[in-house]
Amino acid sequence: MSNDVIAPKSIPAKRELTTVPRFSDRVFRGIVTGGGFSSLLILGLIFAFLAYQGFSVLRSQGIHFITGSAWEVVTDDSGNIIASDTKFGLAAMLIGTMLCAIIAVVIAVPISVLTSLYLTFYAPPFIKKIMIAVIDLMAAFPSILFGLWGFFILMPSVEYWAKLLHKYFGFIPFFKMEVPIYTRSPFVAGVVLAVMIIPIITSVSREIFSQTPLDRIQAAYALGATRWSMVKAVALPYARSGVVGGAMLGLGRAMGETVAVYTVLNVVYQVNWHVLLGAGGNVASMILLKFGEAGPQEIKALMAAGLVLFLLTLLVNSLANLIVKSSGGKGR
Repeated sequence: MSNDVIAPKSIPAKRELTTVPRFSDRVFRGIVTGGGFSSLLILGLIFAFLAYQGFSVLRSQGIHFITGSAWEVVTDDSGNIIASDTKFGLAAMLIGTMLCAIIAVVIAVPISVLTSLYLTFYAPPFIKKIMIAVIDLMAAFPSILFGLWGFFILMPSVEYWAKLLHKYFGFIPFFKMEVPIYTRSPFVAGVVLAVMIIPIITSVSREIFSQTPLDRIQAAYALGATRWSMVKAVALPYARSGVVGGAMLGLGRAMGETVAVYTVLNVVYQVNWHVLLGAGGNVASMILLKFGEAGPQEIKALMAAGLVLFLLTLLVNSLANLIVKSSGGKGR
């Protein structure tokens, strides 16, 4: 038996534990923090600019700027604006903005949710890849293309749908028609906006559905659930808050859309609650219509209108955040 003694291995020096981040971590954290605060800074500067430009109009018009519908610029013989007779009101445009956006969301959300469920749980891999690529490409289309497509291709079909809605649901005040003018109505604009926001809501919903925990899905199948039962019991409750967030994101996009709505909607400075009537408008399209020929005072009024739209969008996003938090419970 060997009597060789094995020398003990040298014990390495103790490593010093520290919570101080490395230099690269500090640089990355600074870049990310700066990027996040820069977006807030830009939004704050936009708000300050709009408030500064439109404050004089808001002060002179008062609450009438929100509750009034007339947009009348009265000038004298020399072209100077008569301030006492000039009226700026956004009520008709605000109502038109909300009507078009709500119609778009009502149409787009069911289609988007069903499409995202199909892509996540039902579609074969090769179809899934093609559809995802097409949906992502649609989300990048310029809005003018949607407007032209809606004006030349979609509008004749939508007019037929509007007549059917009036025929069978005319007893509802929103679908009641006193004058049979169906072209360039809020309903047409809402359908075009729905086509525009379907890719956005679908992408968000699909991403949320794809994160459904696999153990819950397998547990549902192990208990004998069908695929549709699993979707109802597991996927939909789990993704509820994400779907609501995607819908609100699409709503914000629809509220701020300009060119597509301007192409398919008549801008009329009169409150119109009838979604099938060819009269309405939204704040963004009104700004686009007026900005090219506006004088200095009217430009300030348009800046004030932009400020109101900015605050309205901010309010909708804040409401969306509250809804997502309140419905944030995951499926059990």
